[in-house]
Amino acid sequence: MHPSALQRRDEDSTEQFLKLISNPFQSDFQVNAIWASLATSVGLSIALTLLFSLFRPRHSVVYAPKVKHADRKHTPPPVGKGFFAWLKPVLQTKEPQLVDCVGLDASMFIRFAKMCRNIFIFLSIIGCGVMIPLNLTQSTGNTVSEFGAFATMTPLYVTTEAIWGQVVCAWAFDMIVAFFLWRNYKAVLALRRKFFESSEYQRSLHARTLMITDIPPAARSDEGVLRLTDEVNPTAAVPRASIGRNVKGLPRLIKEHDETVRELETVLAKYLKNPDQLPAKRPTMSPPRKERGEHRSGRVDAIDYLTEKIQRLEEEIRHVRASIDRRNAMPFGFVSWDMIEHAHAVAYNTRKKHPEGTTIVLAPRPDDLIWENLPLSKAARRWKGFVSAIWVSLLTFVYIVPNGLIAVFLSDLSNLGLVWPAFQTSLDANPYVWAAVQGILSPAVTSLVYIILPIIFRRLAIRAGDTSKTSRERHVLNKLYSFFVFNNLIVFSLFSAAWTFVSAVIDAENNDQNAWQALRDGAFYTKVVSALCQVSPFWVTYLLQRNMGATIDLAQLVTVAWVWFSKTFRSPTPRQSIEWTAPPSFDYASNYNSFLFYATVALCFATLQPIVLPVTALYFGLDAMLKKYMLLYVFVTKTESGGQFWRVLFNRIVFAMILSNIVIILVTIAKGTWTMVYCMIPLPFMMLGFKVFCMKKFDTGITYYNSAELTDAEALAVSKPNKKASERLNSKFGHPALYKPLITPMVHARAGEALKRIYSGRLGTTEFEGEYSDIAMDAMSTSHPGKSMMDTAAPAPFEMVPENHLDFSYYKDRPDFRDEFGGGIYGRPDDVMTERSQTPHSALGEWSPTSSRASSPAPSVPSLSGMRAHDSYDPTMNDHIHPAFRVPAPLGGGMYQQRNESETELLNNAQGPAVSETATPLDRWRSRGYGPVEQDDPSFTSYEHYRMAGR
Repeated sequence: MHPSALQRRDEDSTEQFLKLISNPFQSDFQVNAIWASLATSVGLSIALTLLFSLFRPRHSVVYAPKVKHADRKHTPPPVGKGFFAWLKPVLQTKEPQLVDCVGLDASMFIRFAKMCRNIFIFLSIIGCGVMIPLNLTQSTGNTVSEFGAFATMTPLYVTTEAIWGQVVCAWAFDMIVAFFLWRNYKAVLALRRKFFESSEYQRSLHARTLMITDIPPAARSDEGVLRLTDEVNPTAAVPRASIGRNVKGLPRLIKEHDETVRELETVLAKYLKNPDQLPAKRPTMSPPRKERGEHRSGRVDAIDYLTEKIQRLEEEIRHVRASIDRRNAMPFGFVSWDMIEHAHAVAYNTRKKHPEGTTIVLAPRPDDLIWENLPLSKAARRWKGFVSAIWVSLLTFVYIVPNGLIAVFLSDLSNLGLVWPAFQTSLDANPYVWAAVQGILSPAVTSLVYIILPIIFRRLAIRAGDTSKTSRERHVLNKLYSFFVFNNLIVFSLFSAAWTFVSAVIDAENNDQNAWQALRDGAFYTKVVSALCQVSPFWVTYLLQRNMGATIDLAQLVTVAWVWFSKTFRSPTPRQSIEWTAPPSFDYASNYNSFLFYATVALCFATLQPIVLPVTALYFGLDAMLKKYMLLYVFVTKTESGGQFWRVLFNRIVFAMILSNIVIILVTIAKGTWTMVYCMIPLPFMMLGFKVFCMKKFDTGITYYNSAELTDAEALAVSKPNKKASERLNSKFGHPALYKPLITPMVHARAGEALKRIYSGRLGTTEFEGEYSDIAMDAMSTSHPGKSMMDTAAPAPFEMVPENHLDFSYYKDRPDFRDEFGGGIYGRPDDVMTERSQTPHSALGEWSPTSSRASSPAPSVPSLSGMRAHDSYDPTMNDHIHPAFRVPAPLGGGMYQQRNESETELLNNAQGPAVSETATPLDRWRSRGYGPVEQDDPSFTSYEHYRMAGR
């Protein structure tokens, strides 16, 4: 081809590209894509539902794991083996039973889905019953035959008087949404009050505990923390306090140890896949550069290197744990009362106060804390939050370019054909095939971002300084929603209009014209409304595809495919096989973001393309039912927050309504009159006022157990001194790195004989002398450094797992599995106390038990070290000591008469929370990982056996 012809073709393609950017949604190809998307969505959804109904009774490990693993309280309703038997418990299980079974977070999720379903059912009646007939009948000319039915449903071609329909619908929509938000806010308040009254909350330690951060150096002691709370304590009760201790690199060492153990398990699983036919060469690996040492070649024996590294880490962990009492205190601590009313009264009293610069809030559950962020100062937390916001903003703006290209080409493949002649030929030859591809591919590519973004935002939120996992998840939800609304809604929908005005400004500057005049001549509002109407068919196809996504989640296709692939083509470790049988945790941030984003899209296009409303109602109706089954029988809540997502959801729905009002205001400016605009302006401010009113009306009762002033009897109520209460506070709210058992490498039992031949270990039994610290921890084994005594009853460096024990039910009580897979549904949570104490009745009519398993007591007070209750009493020595730490007079009494916490012995009855007290002997045996592995030589896995073994 002649060079000039190629140049002309390139210039034509460039010109066509710029033309497409200015108006990408201009072909009739969109209509075929909508029908193709509808057909594939409905067809595949029905097929996947039938497939699920067929395989569900035969594969309960995948489709109903909670039936097998949950305790009696959390066991879901029985479900038959019939084809559609799963529908009965889903439809008949009511909310009170749901709260007991799946928890308040999961119940709140289902309630929110049902609320969205109900909202869009009512909006569909008005939108489709009013707006579609109005737009069709009030359009100018023969627009149906000229532009098509979907374009005529929009307000692009209607008369000016018909825009009043937009205004009337806007007021009706706001009132409907506000009604359902108000109704559900009241229901959430009722659910929270019942949650406060529940036996589990009444017996939990965190319910009566406050967390204090940003403690000044002078107050970093148990006594100093009590003096801080005295300033805001409206009660006569004296709490117990526990200051945080600096564990320094211990969490990092434990994390590295766990990763190394898993890496060794992977190496052994691959090498011992066929124990009778081992590979000729032992596995090798390249250690990190700083650990190569004498291995100059860069390759080492993987089994020996990882085993030695595990032993070295265990020795180091033992050293650090043994020296914790010599570390300095940290700027955070915990204060606990015997009565929930007292703790919440102090929290309510300090909600706007910061004694000596501290922050006092209700304590989360111990397993909800992000311990590495607790010591951060306010300045460090602000800086980390600022850096996180910079990264999120950068990611948001960088995505604009690929998002614009998706808006131009992927959402309408005919546009790609205009700049790619070869593709246009294929498009003309197979129009229906490519229409189906567009109806599926475009929404699918857009939805792929859901998989990656939550991971990125969650890591950024961790680095931002969040102190609890639930607050981190709420911030992840905020960032996800902001990203999707800005990029996947606003930028995507208004890209063509924005590009039109950018082009106008560029042309005006090149022709020495006034840029502002060029913008005014371009009819900004008309272009924006036109762009929104033209992009509306894409969002219809997008929401149709999400109906199919709901059934894909139900059928667990991704999980089933990945497990099948791993078992067929890889060598899974015993730990991985066990984890596959555990109920997976539910990702609330991602799922809530999906609901909020779809609701925002539908509300913004409710009057522009009313057909989006019934499609959205169908989605929420279907997903509410399917997610209810999955939360009942499949998913668990890893960290229960007690329904604290509600206010985030409420605020986002209010924002979506305000955004919807702004869209209608743009329509009235572009095609209506100023009177219509004035009628619309109050709506956004009314929604903001509604938000403030609900916040003041409900939030206090949702957050605090008692928000009103305490009665004199409640304020003066003092419980009997309980020494175990202080021990319990140090044990439950102590850093888990101090007592968390170290995991042991797991190996298939069938590879035991082969392991004897190939393993060459090193016996490390160095004894360490010295006492443990004043922090509660497990008694450590001397023969297995870093291990607790309970973990070393069997003299094995490996845990041999029989084939018939590759099931989560044998390990659900063990901390290494229980904490990762929602331990609350398998028995009593670690935060719940088991014994009653002599405390007054609570304000809501339930007793407040306070005791728990024995654990090491609180740190001693230096000024009273060595003092005992039977020593000679000197009244002058108590003058400068907080009443909680004063030594009582031998025959006296009073409000502060309480035994000195330093009297207890540091390691008295210390033990870890690894095994449930209510477990049977068999459960305790299983929880330690000891299965019935029968071998001829019971010591075949000991270090002595392998120490001199050859390769």
